[in-house]
Amino acid sequence: MRAGIAPQKCSAREVQSGCGGAARSWGNSLAPPPLRGPKVLTIDTMNPTVKKVEYAVRGPIVQRAVELERELSEGMKKPFVEVIRANIGDAHAMGQQPITFFRQVLALCSYPELLNDSTFPEDAKSRAHRILQSCGGNSMGSYSASQGIDSVRQDVARYIERRDGGVSCDPDDIYLTTGASDGIVTMLKLLMCGEGAARTGVMISIPQYPLYSAALAELGAVQINYYLNEENCWSLDITELQRALDEARLHCNPRALCIINPGNPTGQVQSRECIEDVIRFAAKERLFLMADEVYQDNVYADGCQFHSFKKVLFEMGPEYSNTVELASFHSTSKCYMGECGFRGGYMEIINMDDDVKAQLTKLVSVRLCPPVPGQALMDLVVNPPQPGEPSYDNFIKERTATLSVLAEKAKLTEQVLNTVQGISCNPVQGAMYSFPRITIPKKAIEEALDKGQQPDMFYCMKMLEETGICLVPGSGFGQKEGTYHFRMTILPPTDKLQILLNKVKEFHQKFTQQYS
Repeated sequence: MRAGIAPQKCSAREVQSGCGGAARSWGNSLAPPPLRGPKVLTIDTMNPTVKKVEYAVRGPIVQRAVELERELSEGMKKPFVEVIRANIGDAHAMGQQPITFFRQVLALCSYPELLNDSTFPEDAKSRAHRILQSCGGNSMGSYSASQGIDSVRQDVARYIERRDGGVSCDPDDIYLTTGASDGIVTMLKLLMCGEGAARTGVMISIPQYPLYSAALAELGAVQINYYLNEENCWSLDITELQRALDEARLHCNPRALCIINPGNPTGQVQSRECIEDVIRFAAKERLFLMADEVYQDNVYADGCQFHSFKKVLFEMGPEYSNTVELASFHSTSKCYMGECGFRGGYMEIINMDDDVKAQLTKLVSVRLCPPVPGQALMDLVVNPPQPGEPSYDNFIKERTATLSVLAEKAKLTEQVLNTVQGISCNPVQGAMYSFPRITIPKKAIEEALDKGQQPDMFYCMKMLEETGICLVPGSGFGQKEGTYHFRMTILPPTDKLQILLNKVKEFHQKFTQQYS
């Protein structure tokens, strides 16, 4: 009993009925009665849209891979000695090394006493000092403004201007985000409205990154599929966009068009001509454009070049640059950085209605702010060491080496997979993945369907159990009916990637023979 609080006194009648209105069933017991009946939250009473959410890159295949890793660690015998994960674009988990300068500055920001350490270069100290000055109490542990640290948004704006050849960028149009995914989901929330045939529809590419289908399912939106052209290196065809749009208008209100460039999971890089066609299409059909550009530094194929949607939009002239509504997204998680865990990112909005922008600012304020260490890292990505600074040469060396190795692994993946009868792999022009097409024998398809599995899930699960290779079935990303694929990253170290590719080759040959 807490001091100073007298126990409540009850009359004889109150004792019988329950002192202070307590339930009569208590009797002489001091404990409350046990709960009766079903739980408040059950699978039948939970949010129904959540049950529709699927996210293949962390789905059943990955869950089984975790179990196999545990079984191996406990000494269980398997036909392999390790699980090689190629299911997700987590660069550092695959062995890619962080950029030294980035980690130095983050260390200084996390523990400012290190600013007195002479082993840290002066440009790293200068960056850290500037970032800390922008933080409340000179600490990364403080909240920032909901839209993000002002100085970081200014640096992002200057980066975009340099990238886009001088096209103006207003820091007030920049929103720092918890990775690009946070910005994408936030924009989708703003676009949702209507019921029935008036419900918002969003056009997404098939194959697609499952974030989009998962977010649309959770929000109760209508997913409008448009198919990339696998026979032409996963290119985007305007006639296919028109087909998908016209069909969708019969049952929903299409309002947005999402583009991933460079592509995930397909690795294609859109040409400037294609981007211009997409912008004209969005203008003609009055669609809000969402450009997912998180792989903008990951371009490997000869003749390919990254063009930002914003740059192309403004170079097309005022007819488009003053009217087409665009949100573009970038992240610290991909490119040469691979810093997935820091959850840094930004989005830039173009031609957004002022009243809607005010609502956007209100919406992001609900989650207080993006992680401040992620904001600091984003600042370093857009404001890296400059020529003449102490860290510049090493930064360029590390950045170039990382991207060069990725380019080599992209070529290696394409070459090896295309030597396998029954596997066809388009060139990995960019990003971090290949999405090869696989031929699955009829008997295997029948066995998979008898087990209630998609044939490519059956294929990938069998590969995991027999080889330890963890890939993601193409059905998790969407594909044309009657075709089968898997997605694999090109991120494992070259020696492990070679082992992985050889195992895939051997497995496919064995699998085909088994079910022929």
